[in-house]
Amino acid sequence: MCFAGFLSGNSGIALIEAIVLAIGIAIQNIPEGAIISMPLKMSGKSRSEAFISGVLSGIVEPIAAMTTVLLINMVVPLLPYLLSFAAGAMIYVVAEELIPEMHEGKKSALGVIGVTIGFVVMMVLDIALG
Repeated sequence: MCFAGFLSGNSGIALIEAIVLAIGIAIQNIPEGAIISMPLKMSGKSRSEAFISGVLSGIVEPIAAMTTVLLINMVVPLLPYLLSFAAGAMIYVVAEELIPEMHEGKKSALGVIGVTIGFVVMMVLDIALG
């Protein structure tokens, strides 16, 4: 969506901001694919079938990105709302699902460390590239 804003000539959106957002999405896609692939592998699927399923689970993103670029004039005014909605959805999932599960079991400190490392990486990317 940010690339669509940049391509439309919106002076409020810089190329570096679009790149930073793309990097953040790419980093987020790694555990997303793993969440799909690992249970499939454990249920008896081959390594390649599990990997392909994980990759295909993210296929909607490039399709939506291309659609956004094609519909640039309609999408740009909606960018702040669409990005806010996406951020809110991710925060909801983390707060509702991941944080409670993180505290279960004997090694709950690892979850806290993982969240902290993820936060630090995103802040470093935001400051260094944005």
